Amino acid sequence: MTNITQAFERISNWWYELHYSRIQKRALLILGTLIIVSSSLIVVSGNSHEVVAPPVVAVQIAAPEIFVDVTGAVTKPGVYTLAANSRVIDAIKAAGDSAPGADLSTINLARVLSDGEQIYVDETIINSAGKRISKTVHSGPINVNRATAAQLDSLDGIGPVIAKRIIEYRKVNGPFATVEDLQKVSGIGTAKFAIIKSKLRV
Repeated sequence: MTNITQAFERISNWWYELHYSRIQKRALLILGTLIIVSSSLIVVSGNSHEVVAPPVVAVQIAAPEIFVDVTGAVTKPGVYTLAANSRVIDAIKAAGDSAPGADLSTINLARVLSDGEQIYVDETIINSAGKRISKTVHSGPINVNRATAAQLDSLDGIGPVIAKRIIEYRKVNGPFATVEDLQKVSGIGTAKFAIIKSKLRV
């Protein structure tokens, strides 16, 4: 009780010693009272509502797609939409899988496809000697992306070794974009390409 009395006396002495007029002291007292009351009300009636975080909305990013033309010995030839990084086997399956008599030996089924590419599945038959041959009869320039090893071998200066290299290049790198790209195959120089260029097409 003594401590409270002493504290009250100190406050009273401090109050009377202020160099303020009576009006200023009264205004200060009112302002202090308002601040204390307002603070008390804020503390007592504090917001007790639970803060709910806004729901997290999952944003789905559409996977990139490519368009591929599948033709030849497949069940349903046509243009198909596939996911990016799809492989040749996926395109053939999208076209209803290979048709009876299809020759998949000239195609790299594991190669990754590119947008706008055409996949051609050759048709084959077995001749009287029991040898598998191309069923398609080719006339005019040879399509470097569809030609068999035997057809490539028939070109001047292209023997069975280089013909095999061309087939392997197609399997690994995909179709030739232009006939000039044939020069990327080992063994086909500028001179040799100039001789066979007129007999080629893509």
